Amino acid sequence: MKAAPFSYLRPESVAEALQLLDRHDGAARVLAGGQSLMPMLQMRLMQPAALIDINRLPELATIRAEGPVTVIGALTRYAELERSPIVAERLPLLACAVAYVGDLQVRNRGTLGGSLAQADPTGEMPLACLVLGATVVAASASGTREISMEDFLVGSYATALEPEEMITEVRFPVSPDRFAFLERNRKHNDFAIITVAVAGRRDDDSDGWSDVRIGLGGVHDHPLLAHDAQRLLDGSALEDELIAEAARRAADGVDPPSDIRATAEYRRHLVRVYVRRALTSLRDDNGGACA
Repeated sequence: MKAAPFSYLRPESVAEALQLLDRHDGAARVLAGGQSLMPMLQMRLMQPAALIDINRLPELATIRAEGPVTVIGALTRYAELERSPIVAERLPLLACAVAYVGDLQVRNRGTLGGSLAQADPTGEMPLACLVLGATVVAASASGTREISMEDFLVGSYATALEPEEMITEVRFPVSPDRFAFLERNRKHNDFAIITVAVAGRRDDDSDGWSDVRIGLGGVHDHPLLAHDAQRLLDGSALEDELIAEAARRAADGVDPPSDIRATAEYRRHLVRVYVRRALTSLRDDNGGACA
């Protein structure tokens, strides 16, 4: 199958790209890395009137520190995230998670903004950004707005972006100093059955933990935080019995799908197993665990 006819537009500035989006009144799509968009076009799952290619806009491909905030442009490639010393130092969970995305070819072309706009329920980047408390900056011809990741992810392959908006950058607050990331696949490079990312801050004087975050991917129509389990653990020393209870609460709080990769029952079982493993790793490993 081939893509339906469309116009190809290549703006020379962000302002021009936004004007083109506005002019097409929701019938255009932004082309960045194209790793998800192009297959959808080929299968005619998406039939836009125009593609707006933003690859000539290097201002969207920056990684920079603004005081305590880390800013990553929407056009930043996965491979750049892997190599960036700023990401490694400030956002180690993101540096870990990006290595699980596709293969080398995909990571050389795919972009952070494209992954967030795609909002795959099993995607590593939406999950990592959610756990890190990131904010998406969405721009249109009429202005910009900031959207928290929890508000940005609204459903399966669905976001809070308006048709005339595009992501320009993603902003990250100071990252928790410890993390763990686990993923279960049927085979290497396959879509994840379940992904778990956890993060938190440890008080070395008291062994107490704060700002504990538990993110789950592949077990709902979008990545989500296990708020009930998080509240249980804040202020604790992550004792084994509390970890087990948090894992149970996390499993009780999801509504996993059944598909060709796994049943809902199996996914719920894996939530209990992988949340327990991730939290134990968070507690016991010095710094971060990227398994």
